[in-house]
Amino acid sequence: MNSTAEIFTTNFILVGFLDYVRHPVVLFPAFLVVYVLSLLGNGLLLSVTIASPRLHTPMYFFLSNLSLVDLCLPLVVVPRLLLSLLNHNTISFTECIAQVYFFIAFAGVECFILTTMAYDRYVAVCKPLYYITIMNRKTCFQLALASWTTNFINSVLHTLLISRLSFCGPRLVQHFFCDLIPLFKLSCSDTSINQLVIFTEGFMIVALPFLITFISYIHIIRTITKMHSNRGRKTAFSTCSAHLSVVVLFYGTMICVYFRPSSAYSLAYDKLGAVLYTVFTPMLNPFIYSLRNKDVKGAFKKLYL
Repeated sequence: MNSTAEIFTTNFILVGFLDYVRHPVVLFPAFLVVYVLSLLGNGLLLSVTIASPRLHTPMYFFLSNLSLVDLCLPLVVVPRLLLSLLNHNTISFTECIAQVYFFIAFAGVECFILTTMAYDRYVAVCKPLYYITIMNRKTCFQLALASWTTNFINSVLHTLLISRLSFCGPRLVQHFFCDLIPLFKLSCSDTSINQLVIFTEGFMIVALPFLITFISYIHIIRTITKMHSNRGRKTAFSTCSAHLSVVVLFYGTMICVYFRPSSAYSLAYDKLGAVLYTVFTPMLNPFIYSLRNKDVKGAFKKLYL
């Protein structure tokens, strides 16, 4: 098993929800509907923000990046989940490593994009006179580019570390996709370095952006409460509330799943958390951001109705 050839011919079996549902196929229609809604919602929102000149602003530029991530992240996880629900549970080592790579990359990009959106709202609410100067086209492009490149490079490190491990015994991955912690449980090798990287380097990718987002919203809320106009407060809260709800749901589950002691590991909790941020959050995001947004609804009607 230590040879390279032997490792790359290894197959894993994704247990999925077999521990909780006797016939997982009954879950197939629900996940399929959520998946289709996710693709349609994010695809439409992305096309509207690109095609409508009225939406070519920093806020909608970052929103289009979020929609692109929310298209890609489910593509990495959900098709394999749907196959496992149909009893096609086997996944090759190569496919498993590829899934680890792209999952970590896209999840990290989502963290960064949510943070840039929080910074954009901070500048808009707290420094409105300097908004155009600070959030210029070049700055927005650089922030988006940094979000994508940083996380795709970061994902290489985790992928290399997981690929050096040896696996023995029953290769049953207690999850519905190849995630780091369930793979650590199957390894015969010492995973202390892998876990150290999650807690240290991972802090820079997940926890630090969350902290920046949290601080941004403290300043935003303070500024809003000092506004004399009720209409101004209502508009500011309405603009920020959608983003804040997505931040809490996505970051909350990510941090609770990956940044806690191994002694507190809970298989059921991790699967629930993973379903939230890989399946349901990408589906909900376009609806949260567009249903109460007059600009998006107006652009959608102009383009498609």
